[in-house]
Amino acid sequence: MVDIRRFGPDDRGRWEELFRAYISFYERRLDDAAYDRAWREITSGTRLHGRGAWRDGQLVGITHFLVHPSSSEPDLCYLEDLFTDQAVRGRGVATALIGAVRDWAREKGCGSVYWQTHEGNAVARRLYDEVATCEGYVVYTLPVGDASVDGGNVGAR
Repeated sequence: MVDIRRFGPDDRGRWEELFRAYISFYERRLDDAAYDRAWREITSGTRLHGRGAWRDGQLVGITHFLVHPSSSEPDLCYLEDLFTDQAVRGRGVATALIGAVRDWAREKGCGSVYWQTHEGNAVARRLYDEVATCEGYVVYTLPVGDASVDGGNVGAR
């Protein structure tokens, strides 16, 4: 049995362990201030939202998500982060978290929930292929602090 709910003040330590593991999985690094900011945003529930998954009283999975407008359909819910403790993978925790986000998004009037993962994340992609449709979009990222992009397109002088 998986219990999905919002985070409480006492969940900060375990949430951070799981979120740090998620960040590490994608070979990224954040400073402590970023974890503090994320926790504040997630627990305030205004712009960024979060849910945790508990099994046998232990926090074993986390998800973070947000809503944004769309020019062509109802608001969209972006499932930004999803991570489960390795010890419980394959036991329905991620599926329960995705379902909870979908239910939340439905209540808020969103048209759909979407997310992205690295193409090499085969374990997660097996689950995602079961619960959602991959529409084939390619994601590009342009850091806004990088003024070196020119090429006649972006930031041309």
